[in-house]
Parts: sequence; structure tokens; C-alpha cells
Amino acid sequence: MIALFDLDGTLTNPKTGITRSVQYALERLGRPVPDADELTWMIGPPLVAGFTELLGGTEEVQDAVRLYRERYSDVGLFENEVYAGIPALLQDLREKEVRLYVATSKMHVFARRILDHFDLSRFFIEIYGSEPDNRNADKRDLIRHILEREGFDPGRAVMIGDRKHDAIGAKANGIASIGVTWGYGSRQELLDAGSSCLVDDPQGLVAPIFTLTASTPPRVAKA
Repeated sequence: MIALFDLDGTLTNPKTGITRSVQYALERLGRPVPDADELTWMIGPPLVAGFTELLGGTEEVQDAVRLYRERYSDVGLFENEVYAGIPALLQDLREKEVRLYVATSKMHVFARRILDHFDLSRFFIEIYGSEPDNRNADKRDLIRHILEREGFDPGRAVMIGDRKHDAIGAKANGIASIGVTWGYGSRQELLDAGSSCLVDDPQGLVAPIFTLTASTPPRVAKA
């Protein structure tokens, strides 16, 4: 049994670090700076996609990403907190011999630093994320990359995350998905994207992880 975990909005609450870093980038570009609560939709999607929507597809997107990372790499990634119940959940799953991986659109170097900082890296076999050039930022590409590298059966795996991108990426690769409701995606978003079920607290993940990885056959979505 294999469980792939999203990071932002699933394992940790990154709201402060992400929204402040977005605000920093906008301020440096001379753009209007929304309140933090108006920027939470930026938590989850690939960074380039988020800034493209935020800036209206302008040529400033790459500059915005660079400025965001300028602040995030030093300060923002630690303006973060682990959701209550996550360490106990991961310990429980490891004791039950579930193989755990991280699958995040965040750059993998940032993801590893965050997980090391909060002493969560020890639970995971590997931490997968995107590259500086935006490769594997799309969850469909990232999960495909993980399957190619790890070689496990998609029917024995489940993707766990709080946004539609997690469910869409899983479905495209024949993997079941569980939507968690403590993050930043709505229940309707997760259901519409194809999540197999929704879970309201970390400990509630154990049963569906075992059910879905034991019974779900691989079904790759048609292009």
C-alpha cells in the first residue's frame, strides 16, 4: 500500500508564508497588494499558473515568481505550521507498513527543508516536487514522474490532498484520491475533481487509505 501526500494544505498550513511572499512580489512589482485572505486561492496551484491568473497573463509572471522565491526561500517557508494530528497519523501509517511519499507542486528543495524543519521527513521514503524551471509543477506530470521512478502499481496507491489539482493528477494516472477538508479547497471542488471520498480529520484517513489501495483497479483518464 502506497500513500502520496500533498504538502501545502494537507500536512502543513502554509498560509502566512505563501500569502506574505505573494504580497512581497506584488509590492516589488508596483502592483496592488490584496489582503492575505484574498490570496489563499494561491495555495495549491503551481506558482506560475497562480501568478498568471493573478497578473492577467502579463510578461511580469517570471519576475513575480523570482521575487516570491526571493522572500519565500529565506523566510516564507518557515512561516508555516503542522496540522494537529499529522505526526501521529504518519507514525500510525508507517507502523501499519504503508509506504509514504510526498507529492507537491512546491519546489522539492523547499519541500524537503520544510519537512526537515518540522521533523516529518523521517516518515517518507521520498519527497517529490517541482523543479526551478517549473517541470513537474502540474500534478499530472509529477505523479507520472513518481510512477516512472518508483515503479509501483497505481491500483495499490492513493493520492491525498486538499485541492482539485491533487485529484486531477491522480485520476490522470489511474490512482484513487482522497480529499482532505482542513486545507484550502472546498468540498465541492474536491468532489467535482473526482476525489473518491472526503475526510475531515487526519486520523480519518487510515480506513479509506486501506480500502482504496486494496480495491481500486488502475484507470487512466482519457486525454
